Amino acid sequence: MDKTTISLIQYDGEGVDEFQFESLEEARKFRPGRENVWLNVHGLHDPEVMKEIGTRFGLHPLVQEDILNTQQRPKVEDYSDYTFLVARLFEYKADTACLISDQVSIVLGRNFVLSFQERPSGAFAQIRERLRAPSGVMRSHGCDYLAYALLDTLVDRYFVMLDHLSDLAEGLEEQALSRPSPALLSEINRVKHEALALRRAVWPLREVINTLCRADNRYFSADTRLYLRDVYDHTVHVLESLESVRELLADLLDIYLSSVSNRLNSEVRILTVLTTLFMPATLIAGIFGMNFKDMPMLEAHDGFGLALGMMGAAAAVMAASFWRRNWLRSR
Repeated sequence: MDKTTISLIQYDGEGVDEFQFESLEEARKFRPGRENVWLNVHGLHDPEVMKEIGTRFGLHPLVQEDILNTQQRPKVEDYSDYTFLVARLFEYKADTACLISDQVSIVLGRNFVLSFQERPSGAFAQIRERLRAPSGVMRSHGCDYLAYALLDTLVDRYFVMLDHLSDLAEGLEEQALSRPSPALLSEINRVKHEALALRRAVWPLREVINTLCRADNRYFSADTRLYLRDVYDHTVHVLESLESVRELLADLLDIYLSSVSNRLNSEVRILTVLTTLFMPATLIAGIFGMNFKDMPMLEAHDGFGLALGMMGAAAAVMAASFWRRNWLRSR
């Protein structure tokens, strides 16, 4: 379990200051000296930290509970002094070739933004760099623009996850056409579940952003709502692209079943041909194996060779007939 870390950035048009708190006592002594404050917390297993933050910023106990319960679906809740948002952060693990999801909780007030993550991910590193840049325009905007930037970063990462899912689906399609196997079926189902998990995160997030874009929202200015509309368009694009990936994965199941069926039909055809080729030999051997004293060629000197010749000739004629009908050729 990762250690809980608390970092704070305060900024305004004049500059930016950064702090890293190693203990609650150190955090209690802090007093903001600039207009806007961004507090970020990594690690949500320490309820004392959440209690202290809740007391300092006046968070409702239900909000604190939702932050600590990291299985929340994306949602937005409006309180008297702040807006509470929940979104999902996705990362692609190359070593396991799978997606992992973490909850990101955001609290937006008049002059503060609180963000809570399950573990360090580096997802917001670029936003910190933009705040540090002397010529950056982010400092001149309020906390609502910072909250927009956090949401925009999360949505942009969904496109990266889509690229990974698309690459996986294309690779699985090639395997389904060339070498279907039970392991391939398991991999298709795993990627389908990951695509479904991504859809479950993006679909409600679209409604969250749509709610934030409304004109009656108290915590986002009219200028920032224009940027939120762009994020909303991105979520729609993600959903449309995700549906294409899910359709491809559904088609992969049909391709896999068709490939397995074709392989089975080919194997059954070969076995059927081999059985048919040996049927004349079985018939001839059965006839000469009957216990009758007076049978043609029963005591002939070359009867055994003649019987084998008849068996071979019958099999050769049937094999040639099958070959002409393409029954012995791979398809």
